[in-house]
Amino acid sequence: MRLTSSRLTQEVARIFADDGVIAQGVSGYSCRPQQQQMAALVSQAMSRADNLVVEAGTGVGKTYAYLVPALLSGQQVIISTGSKNLQEQLFFKDIPALLSMLDIKLNVALLKGRSNYLCQLNMERQLNGADVMDSQVLDDLLRINQWAGQTQDGDIGGLHSVSENSAALPLVVSSKESCIGKACEHYESCFTRKARQKAMDAKVIVVNHHLFFADSVLKETGFAELLPDTDAVIFDEAHLLPDIAVTYFGQQLNIKSVINLIERFAQLYRESMTDSAQIASMTARCYTLIEQWQAQVFATEQVNWRYLLADKAIMTASWALLQELTAYQTLLMGYLGRNEEFDDSVEKLNQQLSKLAVFFQCDNHNSAYSIEYGYRHMTLRISPINVTKECQALFRADTSWIFTSATLQINRDLGLFTQALGLKSAPTAILDSPFDYARQALFCVPRHLGSVSQHDNATKQLVDVAIKAINAAKGRTFMLFTSHRMLNQVAQALHGRVQYPLLVQGQAGKQTLLKKYRQLGNAVLLGTGAFWEGVDVRGKLLSCVIIDKLPFMSPDDTLYKARAEGVMRDGLDPFMSLSLPQAVITLNQGVGRLIRDEKDRGVLILCDNRIVNRPYGQAFINSLPPMHRTRDLDQAITFLQQID
Repeated sequence: MRLTSSRLTQEVARIFADDGVIAQGVSGYSCRPQQQQMAALVSQAMSRADNLVVEAGTGVGKTYAYLVPALLSGQQVIISTGSKNLQEQLFFKDIPALLSMLDIKLNVALLKGRSNYLCQLNMERQLNGADVMDSQVLDDLLRINQWAGQTQDGDIGGLHSVSENSAALPLVVSSKESCIGKACEHYESCFTRKARQKAMDAKVIVVNHHLFFADSVLKETGFAELLPDTDAVIFDEAHLLPDIAVTYFGQQLNIKSVINLIERFAQLYRESMTDSAQIASMTARCYTLIEQWQAQVFATEQVNWRYLLADKAIMTASWALLQELTAYQTLLMGYLGRNEEFDDSVEKLNQQLSKLAVFFQCDNHNSAYSIEYGYRHMTLRISPINVTKECQALFRADTSWIFTSATLQINRDLGLFTQALGLKSAPTAILDSPFDYARQALFCVPRHLGSVSQHDNATKQLVDVAIKAINAAKGRTFMLFTSHRMLNQVAQALHGRVQYPLLVQGQAGKQTLLKKYRQLGNAVLLGTGAFWEGVDVRGKLLSCVIIDKLPFMSPDDTLYKARAEGVMRDGLDPFMSLSLPQAVITLNQGVGRLIRDEKDRGVLILCDNRIVNRPYGQAFINSLPPMHRTRDLDQAITFLQQID
């Protein structure tokens, strides 16, 4: 039953009252006015099909503040998160707990991107080619196949018998390129199809931002529809949306997907088209050309495609490749109708060649053309510098769109976020954390720091500060870096100079490192971007966070350069309009790792004096939690020593 606006608001207020359902059902719960206010705002927005943008500081309890109205409203709701971890926490922990407390039954679905599900057809194909396979990959494939006979949902997240980094996994998961839709003999039992069908029938659907935009913008082929048009969409970790929107309103082409298709044509030739010798010869030639072209581009290490346009050898090879692939496409078109899988593959090749041609032409001055280098293959990206109009079209007027995060504001203003997503006249609110930061946390920018641009000296002073802080904190420290280079140098310098275990990003997966950190109880974890957000370590386990420098994006970043040129054309300063806001939000995310509970205490050390020496530093300080501040490292050391 769908509740009226006043009824929903009243019911939500009753549930969050001092003696309400939440207080009775959650051990140690304390009523927080900010949480009550957010729940009321979400209730009103959902009831009126309004939009809402709300920053809710750490400790507000924003998850329950939007979940309770969503579960009680009677509406069909999509909840989108920025990370798989939060997605699973909502589905497996928070929503079941609330449904039990509220004593209501709802059909809830968890939907991930197709690469998270096993594809039975891909599994079958790999096993058929097992005689020419690496022994370790084959061993993992056999383990996956055994699991495939037991799993109910095909979600790779439930597969524990092989490593999450196993080379076998990409071979057997679902992909848009390999999917043949209803022509597949496994269509009825397809895990991806069943997960999507379940989502269509659910009242609450939990997805992540990438899947939401893939569905809304790209409308993947293979299945007519992924997500229903719901009454409300709630975005948690909404600070990630502007960058994700750029990815999906742009265009990307993974060269590996083109190579996979060419290999598929070779296999189809061997299986059922051996009377077409020209296919075999042109397939082999195209395979060789694309591998050679990719190696040629790899050798340049250039990420900006516009810069490569002046390289005569690269451009000659590029157009020769496109010409050969186009001739190949024409040849294949002549064999349509002989095989459904062949026809489907030809259609996918047509789409990929269209993308490749657009990338090579590079004629849109309002987009950035970049190359992302992977382990063996690269991805070609076209990224628009502004997605305001596209977002305005996406966020339909008949739906309630709710955006929340702990980090959305710059200088106490949400305007940059709302402008980036085209959210005209959306109601906004900033709800500060209920934590007593002035008592619980100390923010130290040590005196006498040299310039962070002097790399060798910056590394030495960071190591010296870290050793003192780590010893005072008895381990229990996160070191967050803005570059892998600095991380590796500091990790090497700390080795043998601190007595506490060092856990370094790259030694294992993120979740494995965090699990080990919690188990050890006195470890030091060194990480880059992945550890700046979405990490929740409470209590004495984390007493100190050290950040190497202010997290400004690289001025050489291809998308940043394109955006900067666009901003300058509008008469604005790209540093103030682009660099500074992004750095403020990223720093806030890193700082947010420190205090996660009202009983936590800790020290934040930033080894970058620009925050106090440059005029723009005040924008960072105004946006950070109100921690007590000091330039005296000894004071920070004393604070750490007193945390027991």
